[in-house]
Amino acid sequence: MSSLYELTSNYQTVLDKLLDENIDEQMIYDTLESIEGEIEDKADNYAKIIAELEAKSNARKSEAKRLTESAKIIDNRIKALKNNLFNSMKAINKTKFSTDLFSFSIVKNGGKLPLTIDGEVPEDYKKAILEVDNDKIREVLEQGNKLPFAHLEERSERLSIR
Repeated sequence: MSSLYELTSNYQTVLDKLLDENIDEQMIYDTLESIEGEIEDKADNYAKIIAELEAKSNARKSEAKRLTESAKIIDNRIKALKNNLFNSMKAINKTKFSTDLFSFSIVKNGGKLPLTIDGEVPEDYKKAILEVDNDKIREVLEQGNKLPFAHLEERSERLSIR
């Protein structure tokens, strides 16, 4: 059985490899297999690695959320600045001009013309959207009935670490 120092060293080596996106996944599994010990020791080491990776993943997700919110603030400021410039140009009826750095113009948007519905739309202008009623199908199958077009699958399994 490996010493605590060796297990810690092996754990850190595996963790370093898991964080290196350029390392081949098979090499990581081979390294994990090389860590000696009973299944319980290996499970503990796996759990330590999983916990460390989950913490790093959560930290990165939190940072991504913070950066996304920061980008939204910047986007709103850009929109406000463009809106102010647009309104100023419209107010003085100046729809086109150039400076040494930029050219400015107010132009029509492309694409389809905007459509506004002013009243009840006749049936000839409506689409029927049909959806599969998964709940109804599941209910029939759970009652033990068979349907030629559907069946229930077995529940999948997952690992729980507490």
